[in-house]
Amino acid sequence: MMRSLLFLGFAFFLVLFLFSPSGWAQGTLNPDRNEPLEITADDSLEWHRTELYFRAQKNVHAVQGGTTLISDVLTARYRDGKEGMDIHTLQADGHVQIISAQSKAYGDHATYKVDTGYVVMTGRNLRLVSDGQTVSARDKFQYWVNDGRLEAVGSAVAVRLGDRIEADKLIATFTEDKQGKRTLKKLEAVGAVVITTPTEILMGELAIYQADTNIAEIHGNVKIKRGPNILEGDRAQVNLDTNISKIFGGSGETGRVRGVFYPGSETKPKIEPIPNAE
Repeated sequence: MMRSLLFLGFAFFLVLFLFSPSGWAQGTLNPDRNEPLEITADDSLEWHRTELYFRAQKNVHAVQGGTTLISDVLTARYRDGKEGMDIHTLQADGHVQIISAQSKAYGDHATYKVDTGYVVMTGRNLRLVSDGQTVSARDKFQYWVNDGRLEAVGSAVAVRLGDRIEADKLIATFTEDKQGKRTLKKLEAVGAVVITTPTEILMGELAIYQADTNIAEIHGNVKIKRGPNILEGDRAQVNLDTNISKIFGGSGETGRVRGVFYPGSETKPKIEPIPNAE
């Protein structure tokens, strides 16, 4: 029988609250192409009619809806449609910032494919700052506007109020509620996951939070450290509604959980091996 384990406490709240997904979702140019795009620059604004693109240089500001893109150089490629000019690609290079009411993203290069609603941002010191939190990545941020999927790829780190999550990749998936507002559906941390709070360190290979069930899980060589105390297993689960956490052994006959507790460090919870945990 599975035994509830209160040792994890509030640690898995980090999976939900470590960074605000709404800030990420808003941090792109408006996917509605009916919104006008205004481009200003300190140096020059070139219109290449034959090649069908604009190029602006030096302290470029592109504003669409409530979002502003700033860069050294901005290239906007368009096609001649039945209803006039149809911009399909925006490419920003050099000291790139994407600023919305809720977030600021920083990088060296950004490309926005308007037709598919795909945004990719790369560069050194790649980061996104939103509502008292910072998300960084070594390789890229990418966001599929139409699909509501956002990724931070390559040594991704999210920090908020002393809490920290590290993984090879952080993925947030969104859906629309009845009012048409985009809300979080699922949050994943993939590969070499380390979650650090002021009281605990959790490690594993995969962490998943499902918003509809309000349950978070961490899988694969799970280790939880709280002071000198250590718990090890194959999977851990926390119900954020009940604040009850569980840790499980592997699915094989020898699957067991392991706990090492030091007298006087804190109250020791009841724990026993759980073979054949599903």
